[in-house]
Amino acid sequence: MSRDALCRQLGYVFTQPQLLQRALTHRSHSQTHYERLEFLGDSVLNCVVARHLYDAYPGLPEGDLSRLRSNLVNQQTLSILAQQLHLGEMLLLGEGERKSAGFRRPSILADAMEALFGAVFLDGGFEAARQVVLNLYVPFIAQADVQTLGKDYKTLLQEYLQGRKLALPKYTVIATRGEAHAQEFQVQCEVGQLKITARGEGVSRRAAEQVAAEAAYRQIEAQP
Repeated sequence: MSRDALCRQLGYVFTQPQLLQRALTHRSHSQTHYERLEFLGDSVLNCVVARHLYDAYPGLPEGDLSRLRSNLVNQQTLSILAQQLHLGEMLLLGEGERKSAGFRRPSILADAMEALFGAVFLDGGFEAARQVVLNLYVPFIAQADVQTLGKDYKTLLQEYLQGRKLALPKYTVIATRGEAHAQEFQVQCEVGQLKITARGEGVSRRAAEQVAAEAAYRQIEAQP
């Protein structure tokens, strides 16, 4: 993925390419890194998402709007958007972070997304940043279930089973790969009473459990 391709997906072309360079630079790579841009982008993102939700859901009370905003600007959602943009492929990381698969780490991906928003804001102003945020978030929100948005799949699966007085799922690590600093985990999720078994992989046990829980939840959704 090239930077030109990234700009096309964002719907924005930088007049100051050095800002894009900084937004893609982790502190492990250079002293000129994205952390200050991340600070700025976080505020821009919160403002834009809050205004969009206020306009899009006039019937929702303040508490629900706050929950939605919180779940849309959190690390999980930001890292999903970063993965859709293949942002990890373009990040400039130090040797240690590269070896530990930092380009796939949700925290780094989320921080880089916020830095991108900050970079667009400095380069083109608030309206440009607002449009970039909406270009990414409006399709994401349209595909989401507002009632469950922000709840991770382990929580959704647990709530589904508890609501039907069924036993909670069992998670088991069935394989690990790679060296200690860059391991990948494979986890199996079993819902015995529904005869459902699903597997997931991730760079941590928790991440793998979430993938396995999502696969199990999708199987339940697909049942007649």
